[in-house]
Amino acid sequence: MYDYKAPLKDFDFVYFDLLDYEAHLSQFPAFTELSKDVVLSIATEMAKFAEGVLVPLYQSADGEGCSWHDGEVRTPQGFKGAYQQYMASGWPGMAFDPAYGGQGLPESLGYMTGEMTGAANWAWHTYPALTHGAKNTLLAHGSDEQKEQFLTPLVCGEWTATMCLTEPHCGTDLGLLRTKAQPNVDGSYAITGTKIFISCGEHDLVSNIIHVVLARLPDAPEGTKGISLFLVPKFNVQQGQLGERNSLSCGSIEHKMGIKGSATCVMNFDAAKGYLIGEPNKGLNAMFVFMNTARLGTAMQGVCHAELGLQKSTGYARDRLQMRSLTGAKRPDAPADPIIVHPDVRRMLLTQKAFAEGGRMLVAYCALLVDHVDHGQDPRQVHAAQDRLSFLTPIAKAFLTEAGVESANLAVQCFGGHGYIKEWGVEQNLRDSRIATLYEGTTGIQALDLLGRKVLATQGKLMAPVLQDMLAFCEDHAGDPMADSLKGRLAQWQRLTQQIGEVAQANPDEMGAASVDYLMYCGYLLLAYFWARATVVAKAKLAGGTVDQDFHRGKVHTAEFYFARILPRTETLAVTMRAGATSLMSLEAESFFLQC
Repeated sequence: MYDYKAPLKDFDFVYFDLLDYEAHLSQFPAFTELSKDVVLSIATEMAKFAEGVLVPLYQSADGEGCSWHDGEVRTPQGFKGAYQQYMASGWPGMAFDPAYGGQGLPESLGYMTGEMTGAANWAWHTYPALTHGAKNTLLAHGSDEQKEQFLTPLVCGEWTATMCLTEPHCGTDLGLLRTKAQPNVDGSYAITGTKIFISCGEHDLVSNIIHVVLARLPDAPEGTKGISLFLVPKFNVQQGQLGERNSLSCGSIEHKMGIKGSATCVMNFDAAKGYLIGEPNKGLNAMFVFMNTARLGTAMQGVCHAELGLQKSTGYARDRLQMRSLTGAKRPDAPADPIIVHPDVRRMLLTQKAFAEGGRMLVAYCALLVDHVDHGQDPRQVHAAQDRLSFLTPIAKAFLTEAGVESANLAVQCFGGHGYIKEWGVEQNLRDSRIATLYEGTTGIQALDLLGRKVLATQGKLMAPVLQDMLAFCEDHAGDPMADSLKGRLAQWQRLTQQIGEVAQANPDEMGAASVDYLMYCGYLLLAYFWARATVVAKAKLAGGTVDQDFHRGKVHTAEFYFARILPRTETLAVTMRAGATSLMSLEAESFFLQC
């Protein structure tokens, strides 16, 4: 078997060599004493937990799944013990305010450790991960009383939290939601309605679960302008102690394609006591704190599946003997050569490697921006970081999850027939990966957000700083083949953006028709930028006589592969973006079914 091992060497390269993490941390007074040695020691401890505790539960949890009985959900064997170890070690509060029991470490370090738990066992990872978004939402929009009452047990991991948006009749179109919030005489609200697809809505890991719920007040205006946000505990809380059970229940759990150890619940609220978070009818604004946290976490999920598939398929390709190399036997002492000698297997492995390691660079860069937003001292720098993050989040979420599915699929292909059976765990990785392109907003929704809101609606203002960073790199390294290739595509990116904007003014469907291709184009460019930067760093290491020659040569080689075989996908995307909406929209809806 080829089990997950935390890529500590690559974390070191990405954070410290590529992104100069020590200089980054020195900008914030709270982190000036956080040295490289301390960061890497924290990463090493998380690696031990991920590899030693979570990896052994990976396949058994998939086979067992969660069980539901009379509204109670039981998680797979070993999940509760693993969570108790996680909590006892202080991991839940690592990157949170010490005023509420956190350790005050940076969010960027949390993304590093989070990738390890996610790649080791994504189904288990979902339970603490969703709580993180709820903590951020309460910190940003909760009242002082709510923070005092709920944040400390959430931060220490004693309680977990959910995000309750989707209803049976509406998903992304939240303006259609029907859940009601009726004011009570004591200032609380009675929440009534049904929410579906609620990850970790009910489970046996903790004593209380806090639901963050979107609902409508009686006098709320129609559409998204009439949505408020509420905190609804499983057990009511009285003076810091758990009281009677609230009038909410888990009606059922979904039988899913993947992440079967993560309970996906139907939650019924029957006049459950809830508390308004933030202002009335401003709930969607507050919920986006949660959503943006979750979207970056889901971007990281794409990296997790790419990394896990890469590790498993690389191990298999080194050991599996099949045929001889086309250029002559590489293992003449064996009956056949390992399949890693074959060009097509190399293509699949290098594609996974390019997406896993390139995606890690993009997520880490976004994580550093989160640090600036959370801890920056200069309002102008905070605003600039927020703008960059606003632009990059939909790209990271959608592109990296699509790349994660592609990588997981290639891992199955590397195993051949063995990949199609459960024994090796790669078919599970593919099943687990598929949800990532759907939840927290599908790829299509992220694409509309990117092109419609972030690019065209701002007339390119959010796009400009990222573009300028990339152009500056190309100018600084003029004459380098990768930098010059990237510069040419950046010029094409600007032309395409202008062309789409012009045709969309006459027909908004043109924007919708181009949006997913546009987002994927942006994703390929961003990874090209980070791979080009990584090459500069790796070559400098090689020139300086690094002791890890193979590792840094691998970076250069993977970057060359990316520019030769992955980045050219943008040429096809440029053509399909220009193809317009006519071929998509001219067929009448009824005509799709005439052959039936």
